[in-house]
Amino acid sequence: MQFLEKRLIELSRTAFQRDIITYSDFMNLNEQNILHSLPKNRLFTRYQCFGGYDTAERQMAAFIPDALYLRYGKDRLDPEDAVYPFCAVKIAPLHRKYAEQLSHRDYLGTVLGLGIERSKTGDIILGDEDAVIFVHKDMKDLLLNELDRVRHTSVSSCVVLPEEISYAPRCEEIRGTVASIRLDSLLALAFSSSRTKLSGLIEGARVFVNGKLITENGYQPNEGDVISVRGMGKFRFAETGGRTKKNRQYVVLYKYI
Repeated sequence: MQFLEKRLIELSRTAFQRDIITYSDFMNLNEQNILHSLPKNRLFTRYQCFGGYDTAERQMAAFIPDALYLRYGKDRLDPEDAVYPFCAVKIAPLHRKYAEQLSHRDYLGTVLGLGIERSKTGDIILGDEDAVIFVHKDMKDLLLNELDRVRHTSVSSCVVLPEEISYAPRCEEIRGTVASIRLDSLLALAFSSSRTKLSGLIEGARVFVNGKLITENGYQPNEGDVISVRGMGKFRFAETGGRTKKNRQYVVLYKYI
């Protein structure tokens, strides 16, 4: 944890001193939480996180000096302006007729087996017959040249442009009522369990809101927040509605499936 904190602060310092954008590796939710929890007075610049698409779990941080915000006339840069140093590689079977049904674990295991570190890879998006993996540009050629088989399936790989990636996560709409807009109440609705049982997940440091670790059961999420529970999945708190006669609050959630 301390090593990562120092690394992130150093990246921010370099961005400030050299007036350039600096980048972290891909970070998991725990690592993103360390970044989000750093006091602002310890960083020298603002930062943005992106993982290739809107709901990406593994994300890369870009530390951006104020001069660039002024140059673009924006409070937040678009991903193409920040020029994150990763690309998307599509992996597809050479012969679809003989292809196996491959899982996220199959693709990830094969990529890591090439000697590519996990910190250099982002999310893997599974399609019906192929997959797209986000990978640091330094690892692109290794992946393209060496990846020829996933399990027993012969595959080919190629770089795809962001506009070629059409990913809409499958979601289950959940409508219901809660006593109040509290994190434990929303978890109970999303995962069809009791607040008492799920509060242990919050206290056990397994729940993240927009990548930030939350350990208070009474935390109040905002509409649009993405809530991730390690080992269980994630959902988006979409909106609130009116109230019932018993003064319970209507809410709408979208659970990723």
